[in-house]
Amino acid sequence: MYPSYTTPHHLKQETLSQVGPWVQYGLNEAQTTSVPHAMMEIAAIAYLIGKGYDPRMAHQMVESWEVNEMFY
Repeated sequence: MYPSYTTPHHLKQETLSQVGPWVQYGLNEAQTTSVPHAMMEIAAIAYLIGKGYDPRMAHQMVESWEVNEMFY
């Protein structure tokens, strides 16, 4: 189980505002590919952002890994 803690309101707002556009991107992506594909793409982008990559660069990197809308 995860430990309980209180998240400062600003951290919550900052987090949700940063991920919101990517969630919307993933929802749109799922309409043209598949839900698993869209989730993998967004998770990979989020992981790279967490590693310190610029969000646009992370998006470009993950898109470059696709071949015919699939990850191999």
